[in-house]
Amino acid sequence: MRIYLDIPDEVAQCPTFSRADWLREMAISLFEQERVTLGIASQIAGIHLMEFQKILGSRGVCVHYDVEAFTNDIENLRRRGWL
Repeated sequence: MRIYLDIPDEVAQCPTFSRADWLREMAISLFEQERVTLGIASQIAGIHLMEFQKILGSRGVCVHYDVEAFTNDIENLRRRGWL
């Protein structure tokens, strides 16, 4: 799916705010609203998951990492032989 945004030229052409900045900010907003997962948000932003988590942390955004997610991560690591 592709989504197109109609951003006024004077805003879109701002030299201090790039396309990557727009994508990152939209991803952060969608994640904060719990409309997308952490993984999907990092994909929208076009950056590695860990880098996205660092950005969220620097802004004080809760990552919503609960016991179920932790358990799933441990199971995935075991399946891959990392634990």
